[in-house]
Amino acid sequence: MPNTTLAPGMHITIEKPELQTVIEALQAAGFSTIGPTLREGAVVYDEISRIDQLPIGWGDEQKPGSYRLLWNDDDRYFGYGLGPHSWKKYLHPPRLKLFSTASNGSVRITPIDDAPTMAFIGVRACELQAMAIQDHIFLEGTFDDPHYRARRQRAFILAVNCTQVSDSCYCTSMGSGPEIEEGFDLSLTELEDEFLIEIGSELGTEMLRSSQWQLAGAFSLNQAHHMLENAEASITRKMETSDLPQLLYQNLDHPRWDEVAKRCLSCMNCTMVCPTCFCTDVEDVADLTGANCERVRVWDSCFNPDFSYVHGGNLRPDTRSRYRQWM
Repeated sequence: MPNTTLAPGMHITIEKPELQTVIEALQAAGFSTIGPTLREGAVVYDEISRIDQLPIGWGDEQKPGSYRLLWNDDDRYFGYGLGPHSWKKYLHPPRLKLFSTASNGSVRITPIDDAPTMAFIGVRACELQAMAIQDHIFLEGTFDDPHYRARRQRAFILAVNCTQVSDSCYCTSMGSGPEIEEGFDLSLTELEDEFLIEIGSELGTEMLRSSQWQLAGAFSLNQAHHMLENAEASITRKMETSDLPQLLYQNLDHPRWDEVAKRCLSCMNCTMVCPTCFCTDVEDVADLTGANCERVRVWDSCFNPDFSYVHGGNLRPDTRSRYRQWM
């Protein structure tokens, strides 16, 4: 370990097993470490404590309507594409208790303040872009969401650059990858035998102090640069994004909406897994005595027919109109 003070903006390298020391530093600081792991034939996000819980050696194959894991028989820690989970379920949970009430002669209201301290391990560039969209929705309007703000402020982001991509990726069209540019505490690029780490925050420097690190040399920096260039060049799926809102507004009655509606089940699964969807409903749940009640916020979807039911009528009575609204 060189006699150098760590600071945001620096690039260092660590041996791959040394990532365990970083995870242990996060746990010692009170963070729940959440990262990718294997379960039920997919890469999912769950709480982890050891690097051997990561999907080391596993990749995947993704095509339209198809996803399967592939054993690559290598030592890559992050050699997979995005799986079915997103970080939204931790920052904007599907079910959140807002407050509870108890009546015993008088009414007592108890607010809920249970925002956990979480470290997200393996966040990709497109996922950071999704977080930024939810930040805009929940934090940048006239009114912010205190529950989302508390979770977001307590989240540590250990991001990973994409050095290989799936056939379904098109992040270059959206300006959301494959390289991570901002919004992280630490950003990893996985090389042959080591991780190149860019430090993004003072908290990130603290989590590295107990690890065995070296200042990044020109070889490691150039290797990471070429790997990211190759990843970007391998993305073949493209989307024209110069003026998407106007394109939609000019085609509100296009027959394409009917074609999609015939295939769509309106099952709401796409909005449940979408990392940027944010619609919710509120439920009041009482016990059998009626003395204790909870108000709970739950995920909802614009594909739900009841979501558009207003003042005795449905504004979007068919799948065609609901799908168009979602887009």
